[in-house]
Amino acid sequence: MDTPHVMVHDEGRVRRIVLNRPAQRNLLTPEMMAAIKAALDAPFARVIVIASDGPAFCAGHDMKEMARHHADADGGRAYFTALFNQCSDMMMAISTAPQPVIAEVHSVAVAAGCQLVAACDLAVAADTAKFGTTGVTFGLYCSTPAVPLVRTLPGKHAAELLMTGDVIDAAQAERIGLVNRVVPAAELTPTTMRLAAHIATKSAAVLALGKRTASAQRTLPLDEAYRVATEAMVENLLHADGREGLDAFASKRPATWADD
Repeated sequence: MDTPHVMVHDEGRVRRIVLNRPAQRNLLTPEMMAAIKAALDAPFARVIVIASDGPAFCAGHDMKEMARHHADADGGRAYFTALFNQCSDMMMAISTAPQPVIAEVHSVAVAAGCQLVAACDLAVAADTAKFGTTGVTFGLYCSTPAVPLVRTLPGKHAAELLMTGDVIDAAQAERIGLVNRVVPAAELTPTTMRLAAHIATKSAAVLALGKRTASAQRTLPLDEAYRVATEAMVENLLHADGREGLDAFASKRPATWADD
């Protein structure tokens, strides 16, 4: 039996997705991207963690395979279009998942691997991790990784990564806002899972509403952003878990979430 591209572990209300092609540096092949997207379907989970096994978190796309398709009759256009459409679809699935998604990065995350980190809502990195959008070094500007990067980082930091192709260490990634925190490698998984478990104590419905609203208002003019956020606050207050949260606060008791 073939080894699965991802290993899935469900720990309480946390789903842990582990990229499982260490010898291939967890490249985002079509099979890997399909496996990641399928594993994101976890309606019972309140939080999802994306981690990986091996010497690299994710080394991006398979450049050797891409180069081979230059020999296709169309120069590779059909293959490249399908590949990047699939990648965009998988990255969008992370962004639109109702759960917060946390990247757990132990090592190198470059090109589309860096995109994967930026696409997640949160990221925890080991002090051994490194990040970069290295495509420009090989004549390929990382245009698709730029999509979450320019939405995550201040513009000039994103531009420097994309234009230089330089690889930065975890400390620099934390300074520019690509990751939330950096910890010693031995503490990476326990730290990530504690964060995930802490978030998983919150209402799944409220987390989904908040994630959806933050995404919807991000690029809106200020007045429109407040309109969207106001509607969300009202919806939240009328939701069963909004009512429960206020009642629990007033009664000085732990809340019991319906999650629906």
